[in-house]
Amino acid sequence: MATGVSVASIPIWYCFGRNNLLARKPISQTSTPCFVLASAKKRRLVMEKRTEHEFTEKSLEQTERRSVITPRVAERLARRKSERNTYLVAAIMSSLGVTSAAAMAVYYRFSWQTEIGEFLVPEMLGTFLLSVGSAVGMEFWARWAHRALWHASFWQMHESHHRPRDGPFELNDVFAIINAAPAIALLSYGFFTKGLFPGLCFGAGLGITVFGMAYMIVHDGLVHRRFPVGPIADVPYLQRVAAAHQVHHTHILNGVPYGLFLGPKEIEEVGGMEELEKEIKRRSTKSTIPKS
Repeated sequence: MATGVSVASIPIWYCFGRNNLLARKPISQTSTPCFVLASAKKRRLVMEKRTEHEFTEKSLEQTERRSVITPRVAERLARRKSERNTYLVAAIMSSLGVTSAAAMAVYYRFSWQTEIGEFLVPEMLGTFLLSVGSAVGMEFWARWAHRALWHASFWQMHESHHRPRDGPFELNDVFAIINAAPAIALLSYGFFTKGLFPGLCFGAGLGITVFGMAYMIVHDGLVHRRFPVGPIADVPYLQRVAAAHQVHHTHILNGVPYGLFLGPKEIEEVGGMEELEKEIKRRSTKSTIPKS
């Protein structure tokens, strides 16, 4: 009689962090040895962050609809809801403040000229073109800074974004304040100074502001679901953008994409479209789970 156990008959579960992944082979034994395959630190952090993403608003709602909710789950639901509400209030207040300030600045910047009969077409056209150009250029700046700075010299700060968040805010949010500084400086200089060059500076600050608002809505709201974004979540291209950024968090493609709005293009350039389509399908499956 054989005293050993055949290796082929042992059910093997592959574990990444707190998640049990992959299917097991048919067996008759009940023992289930577990092999932890996440060896690199980045891989562990990525899988922990992915676990947090699995516990999104939709997952919370599905859990809340169950007939039995343990006290621990109820406490986590309440804490998660409180965190989301706190960040939502902060996002709304900052968005309204920045948007209203920018709108008034644009109005008064050019109303002064029309009141005194100085309707300078080159200055207004330059302001508009540089607003668009700087908004587009910020995507490439953010891609470079994300790769060369945030994942290098500033990793100690950015690492908080790749770990499960404890509270409504994370250390990585400081980058939003840092990026706002040059926009405020450019807007202020262009607002209080007349001339073509100040007008161009004003346009650059306005473009940076527009990009920052769009980045917050798509990155924080749509991708990481720190607040609801409404019908924006149904825009097909933005769904691909969200899936592409999730691929960045899995580190499957060595961190690509580092940009946000052109993330799908970055993935295409490195031949990772299969991974992108898998992530799109995963997010689509989560969002269409029927209510129990």
